[in-house]
Amino acid sequence: MLDEVPGGYEGGMNAKKYMSLTGASKATATRDLQHLRDLGILVAEGGGRSVRYTINLKS
Repeated sequence: MLDEVPGGYEGGMNAKKYMSLTGASKATATRDLQHLRDLGILVAEGGGRSVRYTINLKS
């Protein structure tokens, strides 16, 4: 994702993209992305099943 800045990762990161990149299960992908959000590394946009994550460049 960092290599794509400043244009950003097309459409942000979501659980489906994370799963395809890492081979993780949906539960693990969701949990990992939420953990990165909680740490302030990612910012969530949208909600529910359409949530997308982008890198927090403001911290």
